[in-house]
Amino acid sequence: MTEVDDSHEFGSEDVTETKLRLLEKYIQAFATALRGKFPRIWYIDAFAGTGSRTIKVGATGANIFGEAKEETVDRKRGSARIALDVQPNFDRLIFMEQRKKHYDALVELKQQHPTRDIFVLQGDANEIIQSQLHLADWRGTRAVIFLDPYGMNVDWKTLECIASTGAIDVWYLFSLSGLFRQAARNISAIDQHKRNAITRMLGTSEWEAELYQREEVYTDLFGQESKHERQRIADVAGLEKYVTKRLRTIFPMVLEPFALPPVRRPQIFSLYFALSNNDPKAIGLAKNIASHILNSGKPSHTRSR
Repeated sequence: MTEVDDSHEFGSEDVTETKLRLLEKYIQAFATALRGKFPRIWYIDAFAGTGSRTIKVGATGANIFGEAKEETVDRKRGSARIALDVQPNFDRLIFMEQRKKHYDALVELKQQHPTRDIFVLQGDANEIIQSQLHLADWRGTRAVIFLDPYGMNVDWKTLECIASTGAIDVWYLFSLSGLFRQAARNISAIDQHKRNAITRMLGTSEWEAELYQREEVYTDLFGQESKHERQRIADVAGLEKYVTKRLRTIFPMVLEPFALPPVRRPQIFSLYFALSNNDPKAIGLAKNIASHILNSGKPSHTRSR
């Protein structure tokens, strides 16, 4: 078996455990509810990694015999392996990954399941989705897609392609901390590269007008004009609210996001559930299932910002 560095998860272990637990609950419910209602049920993982993840368990002192405990490595399932384990089975699983070593690990995972219909695609997930998603016959197919990007790597055009199918349920781990860093407090700190990255991710250049103060010109006692530097008026919660509003312009239903980490602050990610199907019955079913799952993952105490 090929040894692959699969310690590629972003965020802390509680973030990883929580997002994968919520995803597993939903895709299990999805496969159960839709099996027999559509000819084809698919799972799509746009940033699939290796299929596994490693957790390093550090030494915690000595045991009762005075012997030091050594660091151990625990291997757990990633999203791809979780999807493979879902019963009833998905008819097709599509794994996308750009990194060569991770792609090779996914090919090996496919070879371990020769009876399953598995596609492993190497390349940029945005390019693959934008060029190929429209080629499928979505009239008889329903799918779940998991968007767990490396940083801010999901293009708005990619989300539009997913929404246009009318057949895909979306779990999207949005990097709220990434947006917070790129959208600096002072507008002058945002260079053209950062400005383009934010626009590509949000699908509009209007974020600047909505998230920052208007430019104001003041005249002092001597008749000299001066400009006050524009500053961001949206805090972390305001940024998340704006992202939610943007997603609701293309998806018929977007639930309120789930904050990750679930307990500790600052918030790093927003886990979104969105539906591309505009059928009222589909919306009702998906909303009930996803809302129940997201509520089950919330800490017992009141969520604070």
